[in-house]
Amino acid sequence: MAAPVDLELKKAFTELQAKVIDTQQKVKLADIQIEQLSKTKKHAHLTDTEVMMLVDETRMYEGVGRIFADLGCVQGTSTYTSIGQDTPDLHAIWRLENLWSVASWEEVCLVRFILQSKGVIHNQLLEKQRIAEEKIKELEQKKSYLERSVKEAEDNIREMLMARRAQ
Repeated sequence: MAAPVDLELKKAFTELQAKVIDTQQKVKLADIQIEQLSKTKKHAHLTDTEVMMLVDETRMYEGVGRIFADLGCVQGTSTYTSIGQDTPDLHAIWRLENLWSVASWEEVCLVRFILQSKGVIHNQLLEKQRIAEEKIKELEQKKSYLERSVKEAEDNIREMLMARRAQ
């Protein structure tokens, strides 16, 4: 009669161990994501603080991506290279005169920008902070749920052990 109970306990302990390991990994991942989101939120807040100190009429450039150009292709061409002429506010101008000191590079990163007003940039930074805060709350709730589920599984095994001892 003791053998079936022992097998049942062994199976429960094995499942608990697997659940604890899985939960620990998920909690660590959530902690890493929370840390990254906190950094993103802080960066957006600090950037917004600096942006708000500027004059209201200030126009700013927002980075929207990057491309890579082979230096061999652009040497000997005009002083400026412009990318994205299809959009009037899209500016990606790289002064090639500055590249001669790095002529050994095979490729150079060209950054693309969009011209924006201070208000638009401010709103984007506030939205970025709000989204980061929401995701942090979701991850904290997920962590709490995972920790509760492991605790409940541990409690179930304790009850099983108590019931076995009572027999």
